[in-house]
Amino acid sequence: MQKTTEKILQGLAAGQTFFIHLLRVSVFIVMAWIGGLKAFPYEAEGIVPFVINSPLMRFLYHNTGKTGVNDQGKLVPQYTLHKNPEGKMVQQNIDWHEQNGTYVFSYGLGTMILLIGLLTLLGIWSPGAGLWGGLLTFGMSLVTLSFLVTTPEAYVPALGGDLPTPQYGFPYLSGAGRLVLKDVIMMAAGLLIASDSARRMLKR
Repeated sequence: MQKTTEKILQGLAAGQTFFIHLLRVSVFIVMAWIGGLKAFPYEAEGIVPFVINSPLMRFLYHNTGKTGVNDQGKLVPQYTLHKNPEGKMVQQNIDWHEQNGTYVFSYGLGTMILLIGLLTLLGIWSPGAGLWGGLLTFGMSLVTLSFLVTTPEAYVPALGGDLPTPQYGFPYLSGAGRLVLKDVIMMAAGLLIASDSARRMLKR
């Protein structure tokens, strides 16, 4: 039993380089898929709450800070009135997003994400490219994680209910918040990839 365990441990240790390359491939798949989806309206519209509430990115939209009145007569951020449910398109909402610059920004963001993913993948053969890919993955993840602080939609809203203590706000992550939180893993992956690339560069 001890010999079997030792062989397994040795195999895992010997496979470290392969596993880091597998991590590069994994990051590329995520980046290519998510970046590619940024070319489609539903994904472009889906990131509006994150971007429009971010002090680092809100200037990239044209309708930042604008408000409107919802069905209950309450003053709310205008973007909440123009959200197309996934699988449904409303022309009035599309017009608002075009004027806001939603789609143009998403195309640019998607291109950048694809390039970061490609640099990360190229790190298998080029440590220099891998270094940049890892560092940019780390930096992008930091920006994404900041949405947990700036985006109200990252947490369950207070909609009321029959329970005496409704569960809303921090730390109750919404679907959007749970998606953002996963970037903690991407952040660590970016650093590990950059570290491995730096080690290979120094070794040369």
